[in-house]
Amino acid sequence: MTIALARLALLILSSGIPPAPSIAIRDDPGTAGGDLIDRLREMIWYHGFSVEEMAEATGLPGTEIREVIERAGLAPEGRPALPEGAPLLVLPYPGGRHPRIGFRDGAIDPRADTKLSVVSPWEPGGYAVVDLPEAIWWGDRLLFLAHTHIPTIWTEAGVELGPSPWENREGGTLSNRRTLPNGVVIAAEARPTPEAVFLELSLENGSNQPLDGLRAQVCVLLRGMAGFDQQSSENKVNRAPYSACQSPDGRRWIVTAWEPCHRAWDNPPCPCLHSDPSFPDCPPGESVRARGVLAFVTAKDADEAIRTVEALGWRADRQEPSRTGR
Repeated sequence: MTIALARLALLILSSGIPPAPSIAIRDDPGTAGGDLIDRLREMIWYHGFSVEEMAEATGLPGTEIREVIERAGLAPEGRPALPEGAPLLVLPYPGGRHPRIGFRDGAIDPRADTKLSVVSPWEPGGYAVVDLPEAIWWGDRLLFLAHTHIPTIWTEAGVELGPSPWENREGGTLSNRRTLPNGVVIAAEARPTPEAVFLELSLENGSNQPLDGLRAQVCVLLRGMAGFDQQSSENKVNRAPYSACQSPDGRRWIVTAWEPCHRAWDNPPCPCLHSDPSFPDCPPGESVRARGVLAFVTAKDADEAIRTVEALGWRADRQEPSRTGR
């Protein structure tokens, strides 16, 4: 092991930085810095990060990042093509780059551990970021927020929520379970298929209080999606439960939807799409859930795009029961 790599390993161990909020070690465990190499590879291949952004994401100096990149031979042109018919690629978002273009004062210090990157199946590439969830509302109070903008019940109580890493599961599925200080569990899952990513968000009430007036915000951020990043509503269509964005040539659509749906909308400055789910009231000891989808489709107009996603069966036989006992 070189002095630089030994120093790098020491930095990783002593910094207290957890391994990627979500990326498992897929390199040879005997390779020095294998987890870091894996993280950097995904930042380079699928996110187009600069060295400065990779340093921000890892907490390591740019000089160390550059040496690892050079020694590992990491380069954008090394990105492999996905096999035909393979599921869409879903990755934990690495952080290091704000996922919004604008309206950043409405998303200060965004958490990376709530976010997923869904890699575009189209050229010239790019990725959409799904914030799952961005927020959970309990009546008129915030039970959870994936950034700082307005106070949650925890910030009001002076309680800081620690990280909750994504876990890799079979078939490229990613899942996350976050237990809040009052015993409420927020569970999220993203299961990729060749046509779409099927999403699930559930709340398990481990507290001694009933949860009512429950709704969530699930944000699909388009900063990283080439051709879909216009800060405008003119290329977007909202027909609850569907929210969709059209490519400049009019032939491609990014479509998201949730059921049950509280409302469908978009926020041009970000830019982003929203189909925000709602939930039944949840007594102590029970759980509630909502199901969603994010799809990349080719269609001549919004009607065809929505019909195409509806035909995927993302909500058929998946909603009952929406409340379960534990």
